Amino acid sequence: MNPPPPKFPFSTSTWHIGLAAPNYMEAWIESVDVADRRGLAYIRVHGGVPAMQSPADNAGDPRGWPEEPGSGKTKSVTNIDLPEIIFVRWQSLVEPQTYDVRIDLPQWVRDEMVVPHEAHCWWEDTTRTEYRRTITISMAPRGVAKVWLHAPCLEAMDIGRFVGEIHEEGPYDGTSGGKHRPLSPVAKEWVETHDIPYDSW
Repeated sequence: MNPPPPKFPFSTSTWHIGLAAPNYMEAWIESVDVADRRGLAYIRVHGGVPAMQSPADNAGDPRGWPEEPGSGKTKSVTNIDLPEIIFVRWQSLVEPQTYDVRIDLPQWVRDEMVVPHEAHCWWEDTTRTEYRRTITISMAPRGVAKVWLHAPCLEAMDIGRFVGEIHEEGPYDGTSGGKHRPLSPVAKEWVETHDIPYDSW
């Protein structure tokens, strides 16, 4: 029997996960899994290509994290209670390497996700009540994951930096013969003409 939907103060039983990567640092997210605060596990709630910019002619800069990070490529997480642990397995295509990372979310994150805030949305010039209910994960080479808590019209809150481990089975749990997804031509050009700024993340 399915568990009852969780009760949140916002209008739907939904929160969100966002995925991102630094400029040119292409990634393929194989799986995002969630263990919620009830101890229930949910497999592959998100995945695929993260939000990322790759300006032509090497005009972008992948170093470091943005001062005002976006929410990334988001997906609704419906009828799952607030997250306690998030597991991500992804391919870092510029290396290439496959990583697993475990993101243990502190209690303050779950507390904040259900706090209402009066927020001014500058692009609409309106004020409305918002909740920080998007967890954004940006994945960088060497298994680094940077995590923020977001709402569209509120400042992002820094959750932390997490470092994963190499997934020993390789890409696709070893079913691809060690072959990762290919880089796009734009990212390939950047990697061939620059050093990857590992220490910036």
